[in-house]
This record gives sequence, structure tokens and C-alpha cells, in this order.
Amino acid sequence: MNILWKDRKRICGLPVTFTKYSYDAERLFVETGLFTSHTRELLLYRVTDFDVVRTLANKIFGVGSIRITSSDPNDRELVVENIKHVMDVKEDLFRLVEEAKLRRRVRTSEFLGDNVEDPTCDDCHHEEERPF
Repeated sequence: MNILWKDRKRICGLPVTFTKYSYDAERLFVETGLFTSHTRELLLYRVTDFDVVRTLANKIFGVGSIRITSSDPNDRELVVENIKHVMDVKEDLFRLVEEAKLRRRVRTSEFLGDNVEDPTCDDCHHEEERPF
């Protein structure tokens, strides 16, 4: 495993918590706990959206959080909290997500509105019947 980035959740800009974040080219890891540790793993190709949140206190201490939305049924939303260089990390993650999707040939489709037809659905192609 070739870790590309790692950091800890910070309080007042100091890494004094027991939550560790890291990622490699394929996965994002969140490890929590001191005596009993728990590691969550999110495959990057499943990421669908990023949000960066920086409160006034975050700006003062030079940290921020990334809220990651994914298609993983177990981790629909994952928050990487209070990390340094949040915008650089988010941009690097975005690049890695796109590369992971290309490697796996994953294509995500976004549908806007209610009038979108699903080409795999047999019931969706029926014309609306109108009386003459």
C-alpha cells in the first residue's frame, strides 16, 4: 500500500485526536480509536461529490473539512474533519477519483428533472396515449 497523504483530525489546529485520515490511489481510509481502533475504507471510484466546509474558527486555525458523498451503500457520506491544507487535499482527491473511475471504466450519469427516460426500462418508452 503506497500512502499518498495522511493527516489527523485537529483541535485548534493541533493533531491531538485519535482520528487518522489517509489515502492511496484507490482508497480513502479513516482510522478512529485509541485502545480499540476501527478503520473505514472508501473506494475512490465510488465518490460522487465533494463539499469543503470552513467555519471562521477553521480559518483562524488553518483547517477545514471535506464532506464526501459516495455511492457506497455503507458510507453514503464521509466527513474528513479539521485537516490542514483542505483545498489542496480536496483537489488531489478529485484527481484521484477521476483517475480511479477511468481505470475501472466507471461512468456516472447525472439526471436533471423528472422527464428523463431510462433506456433499460421497458415501461419508460411508451408514448402517452391521446384521444383523437
